[in-house]
Amino acid sequence: MNFIPLIIGGVFALISAFVSKRLKSKFAHYSKVHLQNGLTGAQIAQKMLRDNGISDVQVISTPGQLTDHYDPRNKTVNLSEVVYGHANAAAAAVAAHECGHAIQHAQAYSWLTMRSKLVPAVGFASKYLSFVIMAGFAIVAFTDSYFVLMIGIALFSATTLFSFVTLPVEFDASSRALKWLERENMVTENEHAGAKDALKWAALTYVVAALGSLANLVYYISLLNRRR
Repeated sequence: MNFIPLIIGGVFALISAFVSKRLKSKFAHYSKVHLQNGLTGAQIAQKMLRDNGISDVQVISTPGQLTDHYDPRNKTVNLSEVVYGHANAAAAAVAAHECGHAIQHAQAYSWLTMRSKLVPAVGFASKYLSFVIMAGFAIVAFTDSYFVLMIGIALFSATTLFSFVTLPVEFDASSRALKWLERENMVTENEHAGAKDALKWAALTYVVAALGSLANLVYYISLLNRRR
């Protein structure tokens, strides 16, 4: 049995767990840094949308923690309860970041457009990926056919591409958020530093996921080349 995929997966799982733990710790810490202007995450989001001329996006509350997201299908900025109704540096960071995605959508930001076009393919690939990869290696072990394995690697390539296309989308949304918060004097210097640090750790979760996917893809390709 080849343990390399398990080792790669284990290493990145540990890194991901560390980053996730740090992210939760950072958000818990900056949730205690209350905004001097007293604006909640919902109010921050509504103002940022107005300032950018966006009137067709609704800001709503969604259950859970770190469940915040922008949904382009119904044009809603979904803020978790701890963000929606609270006035602190973490809430400001998250609310502004999600509005950054809404602005990207309104301006047809190229990376977001590309990411949206990849969604159907990635959904299909994610559903059948594991089965096709395993079947491909099984077929290679007993025959000289690499066709199924190559399909599996192609599906894996789609998910890896998606994870890397996601990076500029997330970085740009955070950049828009931080610039707006500073430009409009929505936060003090200390609050801005907290928001920036929180968003940095949020971005790292995407970086780790992308690198982990790339490491596995490179391994599968190298294994295919050795077997051929």
